[in-house]
Amino acid sequence: MPLISGIAVAGLLSLSMLLFAALVKGLSDLQITNVLHRIGDKGREVIRETFQRLDAKANGQSEGRPGTGDNPEPGPVVQTLTYVAAPRTIAKIDIDSLVRQGQQAGAVIVMACGVGDTLVENTVLLQVHGAKAALPESDLMRAVHLAFERTSEQDPKYPIRLLVDVAIKALSPAINDPTTAVQAIDQIDDLLRRLGGHDLDAGYAHDADGVLRLIFPMPTWEDYLALAFDEIRQYGSDSVQIMRRLRSALVGLADSVTDDTRIGAVVRHLKQLDAAVDRSHLTADDQQTARQEDRQGLGLSRRNAETKRLRP
Repeated sequence: MPLISGIAVAGLLSLSMLLFAALVKGLSDLQITNVLHRIGDKGREVIRETFQRLDAKANGQSEGRPGTGDNPEPGPVVQTLTYVAAPRTIAKIDIDSLVRQGQQAGAVIVMACGVGDTLVENTVLLQVHGAKAALPESDLMRAVHLAFERTSEQDPKYPIRLLVDVAIKALSPAINDPTTAVQAIDQIDDLLRRLGGHDLDAGYAHDADGVLRLIFPMPTWEDYLALAFDEIRQYGSDSVQIMRRLRSALVGLADSVTDDTRIGAVVRHLKQLDAAVDRSHLTADDQQTARQEDRQGLGLSRRNAETKRLRP
């Protein structure tokens, strides 16, 4: 009995130590830096899976989807599907299923709601154009996966939304942690640069013959910029650190994207940033400092780096 008891005590002690080590590791994973990187990694994953590279599109590599450049107007509306149930959020759209249904009916299905939208009573979910007969509503509904909350599976906006929420919470007077907001902007900056190198016109799906069968809402470049910067600029206008980091992100985006329309949108946000600095409660000297670029927020402005490089 003493031997058995001793072995049992030693085993339980070892198990408790392993569980305590797992608990400590779990607590370290909750650190804000790890959380931000995890959200950023999820955003990079969904961008990689959702969009094709712009250079691939230029080379005619449309990933086996012919006819993506020809999207005629759909025919007349012959069926409208309205949602009638408790509020739910669109977590995913089964694109293959909807394309197959549209092909069988010779129709074009146009989604009125996109991934991330919350459906409430009598919300128009989709419309069927040009079909010879009405499609079964049960089949259409099964192709739209609903959940209690948003997911990032087909929603590149959601990781950016989470990062913006972290940033503006860090900028609240109760927390006043601009460094955490800068770390969130680091991840947002990276996601926007990746989006800037992709074809965002992904809201069209074709069948194997290249015929358009499905149209679904997708955010534009301007939508991503507004989501990423508007609220942080609003709540961080009195923070020199935030203004400098936002300017660095916008200048970097203007240098990294090649499309003139996207560059113009970034320039408009730079002008809005200047206007926010002018309206802020910062002194004249602080406003001048806030107009400098600094990827660290405060610590290494571009002007200081250039001056240091020019010294003999």
